[in-house]
Amino acid sequence: MKNYQRATLVGAIFAALIGCQTTSPTKATAPQLVINDSDDAKISQQLAKQALSSRLSYDIVESLTVEVGPRLAGTDKDIVAVDWAMEKLWLLGFDKVYKESVQVPAWSRGSAHASIVAPYDQPLVVTALGGSVATPVNGIQALIVRFDSLEELSNASPGRIEGKIVFIDHKTERHITGKGYGEAVGGRSRGAIVAAQKGAVAIVIRSIGTDHDRMAHTGMMRYEEGTPKIPAAAMSNPDADLINAMLKRDPNITLSLNLTSENLGIATSYNVIAEVTGSSKPDEIVLIGAHLDSWDEGTGAIDDGAGVAIVTTAAKLIQDLPQKPARTIRVVLYAAEEVGLVGGKAYAAQHADELDKHYIAAESDFGAGPVYKIDFNVNAATFEQVKQEHSAMTLSGVELGNNEASGGPDVSILPALGVPVASLNQDGSDYFDYHHTPNDTLDKIDPKKLAQSAAAYAQFAYMMAQSEIDLRPVTQQKEQH
Repeated sequence: MKNYQRATLVGAIFAALIGCQTTSPTKATAPQLVINDSDDAKISQQLAKQALSSRLSYDIVESLTVEVGPRLAGTDKDIVAVDWAMEKLWLLGFDKVYKESVQVPAWSRGSAHASIVAPYDQPLVVTALGGSVATPVNGIQALIVRFDSLEELSNASPGRIEGKIVFIDHKTERHITGKGYGEAVGGRSRGAIVAAQKGAVAIVIRSIGTDHDRMAHTGMMRYEEGTPKIPAAAMSNPDADLINAMLKRDPNITLSLNLTSENLGIATSYNVIAEVTGSSKPDEIVLIGAHLDSWDEGTGAIDDGAGVAIVTTAAKLIQDLPQKPARTIRVVLYAAEEVGLVGGKAYAAQHADELDKHYIAAESDFGAGPVYKIDFNVNAATFEQVKQEHSAMTLSGVELGNNEASGGPDVSILPALGVPVASLNQDGSDYFDYHHTPNDTLDKIDPKKLAQSAAAYAQFAYMMAQSEIDLRPVTQQKEQH
């Protein structure tokens, strides 16, 4: 044993000596991040600490979900939500609180029933997709034809589809960024158009969700001028699995579908706006937004009550500073995001003459998870400066990301109009478990994680309100849907 240890020691010394005489190439190392310790950065960190120790963000979303609840655009509850927001923002003491009217589509969900009637009699859990027409009064009964994706449906021959109910069985993959949603959502939004063009009498999709609960995920669908409007519904993921098991036994599955949904024309809603007036550049705007509307199945806690709470809390903390920031912080609670970014488009049109004064914009619409990374869409020549300016956010675990941000759904319209944006990316690993379902309720929110997001937005908004960096021109990105 001793001889073995001595031989090992001699070998190690010899290897070290050889290593010292050998010149090996050195790996390039990334420059070490220098944390911004300016007075503004220190104030931003103090804002973050206040957010983390405050229950304000949770109190706001609790108030919205309890006192208002579901608030589908164009309904009476939508206006209740507008009144709630106006009062809440006024009571929080913002310098300005006002609303701007928006014309929105009104739609009633009605009831939704479906079942397999042959060869196995089984009930299914379904919900109408937003904007869907109703079935005939007595419903529709037809054979189903299954497709893995919208792409497969698009490439199918009409002969396979005519007179049948299309079933798109695209599974949504779980991911921190939620990218599985983007890959699957085309079947929901455009499936009825493609199916109708090939002669289908209705379409039913596997829910765009990552859960295994027996509840269906709703969401907006579209029709196209000149193409027949067919009923469209989503079924729960377990029911989609059930149909697949049936198809293994018999390719001829008959589905019965009955929807009583109804389009009700156009209604008036409102974008609700609050401002912290800037001290030296009050006409320049840092916009932080969320959407006020929700689907009618749950109480709209994570989508997007959480976002409303996050941006409102961030702005309130800045409002209460002894010295206001240079630029105005504008909170925009958008109308009718769920039915097609209606409030976002209306805001861009109504504020077209001042978009050149919008310094940067960001929207919180990805639940109540913590912010783990911040991306920007700013002048490429100053992107590194912008990252360095926000480097204090890394002390809270927020990574400095890329320069390809969309900004969030309603805000994604703005880069094409020249407005810089940022995306404060939240952990969405479980977001699509609850998204657009009856399960979108307050108990899904962790107050500490919600507070962390409010802290990140407070830091971001304050630093941008104080920044002297030229953020234009931006790289245009496609708007989100």
